[in-house]
Amino acid sequence: MADIKLHEGELNIMELLWSNKSLAAKDIAKIIKEYIGWEKNTTYTVIKRLIEKGAVKREDPGFICRAAISKRAVQISETKSLLDKLYGGSLSKFFVDYVGSQTLNPTELTEIQRIIGQYRPM
Repeated sequence: MADIKLHEGELNIMELLWSNKSLAAKDIAKIIKEYIGWEKNTTYTVIKRLIEKGAVKREDPGFICRAAISKRAVQISETKSLLDKLYGGSLSKFFVDYVGSQTLNPTELTEIQRIIGQYRPM
């Protein structure tokens, strides 16, 4: 599957679907109105874009929406995109920059070392 790029508003709707498995578009619109303030037409437009991108499947009757891509797939895609954009695709540059800007306690350092050790070639 090709990488699907989602903007923040689209991610808000996807979070609802990942949490609820399926929702009627009218229910998505009510929830989004309450938490974000979007009007129904705006929410429906974003849902339509998500369907066109292949991120959401629509089922009738009732305009039931289901996520067609996993949250993990989006996390991987967005992380890769961010690394490419800000660090030239270099995980090590990102890691050095990020860890260098944090105050890590000994437990966190041990956990990071353990995680890295899992991926070290034998």
